[in-house]
Amino acid sequence: MKLSEIIRLLESNFPLYLQESWDNSGLLLGNPGNEINKVLVTLDVTEEVVKEAISKDSELIISHHPVIFNGIKSITGKNATERIVETSIRNKISIYAIHTNLDNSFAGINAILCNKLGLNNIRILVPKGDILRKLVTFCPVSDAEKVRTALFNAGAGHIGNYDSCSFNAAGTGTFRGSEDSNPYVGERGKLHYENEIRIETIYPVYLESDVLGALHAAHPYEEVAYDLYNLGNEYLRAGTGMVGELSREISEPDFLNLLKKTFGSTIIRHSKLIGKKAGRIAVCGGSGSFLINDAIKAGADFLVTSDVKYHNFFETDGEIVIADIGHYESEQFAKELIYNILIKNFSTFAVLISELNTNSVNYL
Repeated sequence: MKLSEIIRLLESNFPLYLQESWDNSGLLLGNPGNEINKVLVTLDVTEEVVKEAISKDSELIISHHPVIFNGIKSITGKNATERIVETSIRNKISIYAIHTNLDNSFAGINAILCNKLGLNNIRILVPKGDILRKLVTFCPVSDAEKVRTALFNAGAGHIGNYDSCSFNAAGTGTFRGSEDSNPYVGERGKLHYENEIRIETIYPVYLESDVLGALHAAHPYEEVAYDLYNLGNEYLRAGTGMVGELSREISEPDFLNLLKKTFGSTIIRHSKLIGKKAGRIAVCGGSGSFLINDAIKAGADFLVTSDVKYHNFFETDGEIVIADIGHYESEQFAKELIYNILIKNFSTFAVLISELNTNSVNYL
């Protein structure tokens, strides 16, 4: 299996476009043309994880957290990052990181947190904006179904829980081809009137090349007429955090105990309990204290996240309980998520989950 094929699968599910501007997801080390027989999946790339990859003959490490965040100006082995890069190169090990694009995807980290807690009616807590575009195109009535299907197969037409969404209106198109044209209908040099369908649909901007490629491949005209519009609508399939509902309300202490059991948290730091039942739950894997107000606006009884600072606990204002379950604990299932996607789609190489606990926080 070529490394490029593995990357294509991961990025079709979790597009790099969705990563935050400060992040460094993607292929960090290695050649896309490299042949891969074994993959080691981990949350963090440490020196011990690289040794594990070597011992298991893995040519690729896929991690949630990028091992390279800032620019490297030299490789002299003076710190762990440089030693990891040097050892990986010497042993022909590629490294791929899938970080905030996994966090921000509808089927990513937060979705699996919701699943582990048994939440229903889940949705993105803060959907991304400035990501949707509208495509408008025009084609003969007889070809409309073919063109629509091609656009939908390329990923266009998703609105919330619905797919294959479009608007269609009949009208008359006019055109006159030059002597150098090869018209699908009509004749060169003569003004032609054609009964056409105006097709409108939307798509996320990171699928634009796929959508336009599908349009040109399916459309019968020599010159395809289409318009593209930037939309201000929120994209409900990507964003920060998630919110959902427990199947039944439980007491706040019972919910905290559920968190400890589900995520294996030795200690849960939490804000003052407010005496409400826990029913609607907001989650954010990793550092999510910046979502406190958004969780309150969503009517959540709890915000489950990590890396909460002392002063953040005052921001609840008696309206919500913050539960800090630990950074590692909130993202540990990234390994399971990546593993399941790989084994579901590829059977030609071995996928291994790292046996190492890379949690850098210890409790006494």
